[in-house]
Amino acid sequence: MTAFARFPIRRVEARTRSPLDPAAWPATIPAVAQLLADGLDLGRATVLLGENGSGKSTLVEAIAIASGLSPEGGSPNTMRVTRPSESPLHEHLSIVRNGGAPRFGYFLRAETMHGLYTYLEQNPRPPSAPPEPRFHELSHGESFLALIRSRFRNAGLWLLDEPESALSVTGCMALLSHLTDLLEDDRNQVILSTHSPLLAALPGATVLEVGEWGLRATPWDDTDLVRLWRDFLEAPRRFLRAL
Repeated sequence: MTAFARFPIRRVEARTRSPLDPAAWPATIPAVAQLLADGLDLGRATVLLGENGSGKSTLVEAIAIASGLSPEGGSPNTMRVTRPSESPLHEHLSIVRNGGAPRFGYFLRAETMHGLYTYLEQNPRPPSAPPEPRFHELSHGESFLALIRSRFRNAGLWLLDEPESALSVTGCMALLSHLTDLLEDDRNQVILSTHSPLLAALPGATVLEVGEWGLRATPWDDTDLVRLWRDFLEAPRRFLRAL
């Protein structure tokens, strides 16, 4: 990474004037504690892997909100709040941006997509803009990909929290292809949390395993996720007997 990098965020760190009580949640999550203690340097693509409850979604959500995005998904212009459920972590983070980098971004989280579609219908694009897909009339996976193709354009920060929950394997491949195309432009940055080994294979991404150890950079081939899937696919019946 150089001082002339053009992607949006180069580092996330704790706000020294607004410390989070280390005995209070979410600072008790090892990955969050590590971030608050050491900060986190980011490249153009970062993938977070971990079990449920490991803190990966908490981190993505906090980075999104601290970057000026809605906790329920959308762009900086999507100021939609239904039932606040986010952690207070964003209030204690400082976003260190690259000079002159794009400030636009988009946050997608599968569990709030239905409400986001309704918001977009109620707040349509101006007539001069390309027509919006009718998201509610598409399947869950189709609407998710349609939104990405419609909104993930130009240059900016693209955050996705477990998008595979909406997608088939071929849908994940389509998403992976789109994100790879976005990264052809060095002004784009992707931060992704996932349980999908396919999405974790995003070319050029730093893969961070999230767990009781905190955060650790791991080659894709050596991650627990890929090892587990590989073991299962090689011998499903043997694997199930072991369970």
